[in-house]
Amino acid sequence: SGFNSIGHMDSMSRGRHQIGHCKEGEEFLQNVIHVLFQLFTGKEKSNLAICWLQYEISKVVQCLQAKKKKKLKAQGRRSKKLAKNFLKAPDNRNNLCLWKLYAYLEWLLGNTDDARKVFDTALCTAGTGGLKSAQLCSLSLLYAQLEVELLESIEGAVMSRAVHILTKLTENGPYVPYSGQVLPVNVLKARKTYEHALQDYLSKTPAFDQNQVNDTDQLVNLVGCYALFQYLTVGIDAAVLIYTQASEKLEASGSQKCENTGENFGILKFPTALEAVTLLHTNLLRFHMKISVYPLNPLREALTEALKRYPSNQALWRSYIHIQRKSHSASKARRFFDSVTRSTNSLEPWLFAIQAEQIRKKLTEKVQRADVGEIHCTIPETGLTNRIIALFEHAVQSENGTHCPLLWRMYLNFMV
Repeated sequence: SGFNSIGHMDSMSRGRHQIGHCKEGEEFLQNVIHVLFQLFTGKEKSNLAICWLQYEISKVVQCLQAKKKKKLKAQGRRSKKLAKNFLKAPDNRNNLCLWKLYAYLEWLLGNTDDARKVFDTALCTAGTGGLKSAQLCSLSLLYAQLEVELLESIEGAVMSRAVHILTKLTENGPYVPYSGQVLPVNVLKARKTYEHALQDYLSKTPAFDQNQVNDTDQLVNLVGCYALFQYLTVGIDAAVLIYTQASEKLEASGSQKCENTGENFGILKFPTALEAVTLLHTNLLRFHMKISVYPLNPLREALTEALKRYPSNQALWRSYIHIQRKSHSASKARRFFDSVTRSTNSLEPWLFAIQAEQIRKKLTEKVQRADVGEIHCTIPETGLTNRIIALFEHAVQSENGTHCPLLWRMYLNFMV
């Protein structure tokens, strides 16, 4: 409808207001999804339902970040209604992916007890696949991760609901909801089961077929569950050891397959498994640092290694910027950004390097203007401004940067 949504930037804050999805674009998307939904059947229809629900969840997350309570309530009602309608369809009743997303939605909306009921129902109806079922592992992993985030410290975590979920997963029997205690003997049995399952997976030489995709997803979920289990029952070092073992094995498999096939065919799915394992590893370290005293170096090293390998992973860059905020010296981070931007064509390192400097600039200005009211500081911070402009200039000269509307808009925004 005219020019109002041209130049729309949903990721930039204008003043204090975060810009959300624009209304016309939102209506268009809803119409497209409604039309497509009537054309698909069976598996495709379920997959579209999963995508639709993920999109609804992203809007809920956006409302949470913007702290808009009214909008969150309305959005939550719409999303829940949609999820319930999906699950009523006969084809979807046993679809663990949809159950998982619905439970996650309830959790995000703050309805922890309702979310637990949904998770428990899904686990009870899922059957007894145990560690062999990729979807069951994925569901249990998310449930356990959400429960772990509620813990205030790792003390006494052995008796927590998360340990119960991860222990039940190894038993291959029907799921029994948490009753407030976990038997030590079950914990020991579960540890043995996880150990054997992981050894079996890592010793398998993967075949080149469709099962490989499921296998690697399954391996990532298994490593996530086992490492989280070790973290809660033994400690952080035991969990890190699992991630290290899995990463080394995946790296070895990846390079070996390259030699065997003489091309990149085999490695296609493996970097994604390795990337997912790395992400689980760094997220666990970040969480552990939040609830207890732990050195920053292991996390920084893990992130820098991972980012050299996956320079376009946004989640890893966000973690990196988050930990760099705590550091008073910018030179190390600047050198790292510089080395990554030289060695890759990805645009993400440029965008995050700019963001890191903008955060630093905001912080410097805040300190310089403290307790002076509206009078601006007498010594303007030109060093950082010039550095940011130089970064923008280099970024827009790169091949991908020239064609990136977001980058140009950020540059214009900054200059204004």
